[in-house]
Amino acid sequence: MREEALKHALENAIIHGKPDEKAVMKRVLAEHPEWRGERARELREVVREVVREVAEMSDEERRERLKQVAPEAPSDERKAGEEKEERGLPPLPGAERGNVCMRFAPNPNGAATLGSARGIVVNAEYAHMYDGSFILRFDDTDPALKRPLPEAYEWYIEDCEWLGAKPDKVIVASERIPLYYEHAEILIRKGAAYVCMCAREEFKRLKDAKRPCEHRDASVEDNLERWERMLSGYYGEGEAVLRIKTDIQHDDPAMRDWVAFRILMKEHPRVGERYIVWPTLDFESAIEDHILGISHIIRGKDLQKSEGRQRFIYKHLGWKYPVTILWGKIKVFEFGKFSTSELRKRIERGEFEGWDDPRLPTLRALRKRGFHPESIRRFFLSMGISNVDISVSMQNLYAENRKIIDPIANRYFFVHNPHKMLIKGFDETVVKAQKHPSRNEFREIKTKNVVYISDSDFKKLKIGMHIRLKFLCDVEITSLQPLLASPCNQHSSAASEARRMIIHWAPTDCVNVRVKKPDGSVDEGLGEPLIASEVGNVVQFERYGFVRIDSCECDNERIIIAYFTH
Repeated sequence: MREEALKHALENAIIHGKPDEKAVMKRVLAEHPEWRGERARELREVVREVVREVAEMSDEERRERLKQVAPEAPSDERKAGEEKEERGLPPLPGAERGNVCMRFAPNPNGAATLGSARGIVVNAEYAHMYDGSFILRFDDTDPALKRPLPEAYEWYIEDCEWLGAKPDKVIVASERIPLYYEHAEILIRKGAAYVCMCAREEFKRLKDAKRPCEHRDASVEDNLERWERMLSGYYGEGEAVLRIKTDIQHDDPAMRDWVAFRILMKEHPRVGERYIVWPTLDFESAIEDHILGISHIIRGKDLQKSEGRQRFIYKHLGWKYPVTILWGKIKVFEFGKFSTSELRKRIERGEFEGWDDPRLPTLRALRKRGFHPESIRRFFLSMGISNVDISVSMQNLYAENRKIIDPIANRYFFVHNPHKMLIKGFDETVVKAQKHPSRNEFREIKTKNVVYISDSDFKKLKIGMHIRLKFLCDVEITSLQPLLASPCNQHSSAASEARRMIIHWAPTDCVNVRVKKPDGSVDEGLGEPLIASEVGNVVQFERYGFVRIDSCECDNERIIIAYFTH
């Protein structure tokens, strides 16, 4: 919070000569809407303190300090009132237009998550920036620990297209196993790989002591024979592996003669029992990146050792390694730490309805809740590719999504926990209500002398109070138990008009609405019949929030199922 306040206070002071507390507060809240509400008071104190500090700095000190806290900020002075230019992704090092090839390479052991979206969006955007190509590659060569989910392959393709990142090529690693065998044999013939039959514990003991195992110096002929035995099923699981020769004296034990192939007697959901010798991710990925002509790799900084291991293969084969960029992890406050493998276990245990359960951080869930793909794209592009771990709130994504859906979402009345109100002496009528405040389009609501209001509004009522039923009429409350009202004179003074409570309502012939929320709760209520015409669309329930109308069930009774967006 202090860092954000300091950045904006420095920028504000450089532009205007001195920092303005209100302007800094507004700018910080625009970028961090999650600090509104309860945390606003805390933020105001931080901003006030920071503004005092910046006000005492010289112009030179402010510029120098801004370079430290926000290196990405422009160093030249902007004129007052000039808006910041939208910050896109930084240039790719060594990139040439037309010669950039990016890839996103998930393991399809579950649906794409918010973390996956970052990789899809950023890699596809770089390919677009440089008139290059974007490849979706499924690294699915672990049928045991990260067993692929058959449906996930198509889900990823759908998600990429939904995000505006349609891949130029789709590659499935499990369907290219012979290609990896060919390169394994090349490495064996070069004396750069060998079949090791040491027990895992024994090899670890030797590796930790920086000593080679007895199989390391076997002849090429012996290794080729042992390799053929691996492929033929002569060895069982754990009895033999193919290792890449590296530096057995390397300071990092993870770099010493690492495993390139192992035996896994497991059926693969994509290719069945066709193969029993499977490449490790580091081997498969290294080979594919070269064959596919990948120019730049963006990977998590926690995978930095993968590059170290793969570089030994590139050195053995005389290849040039792609330019690598490391970025930090993203943690979303509302979801905490999550993994696809853990989500899959919980879904299989029945804790969630499926991969599109609104409680999950998957793209399928966000789509079901009504998020616009462009909001997700903007959300991740705004973060850039820093190698610093980032913690963000879903409130930031909500803010981006609201900008897009608010101008297009039609408005409707939904009454949560309804109370029946009888309006005495009221005839059946049809009122016209705006579909959207900014458009001259209307919807019709037909009602008789019974309407429904929300429990939250009911609790504020008192006998004798005048309220306005939006678009319908003004009424005076004459009884609370039962709830009765009478139409009253709509012509009143400006003062009383300002104090009058305006509430929404559901008509006599309403429909049941069930809103499923991200926290697992369900809001039951009543709404306008026309809501049923919006199936598949995002609408705004007035004074409630945005929802996506998912379905209309009509077996025994008409029920609208909606998912809360935000």
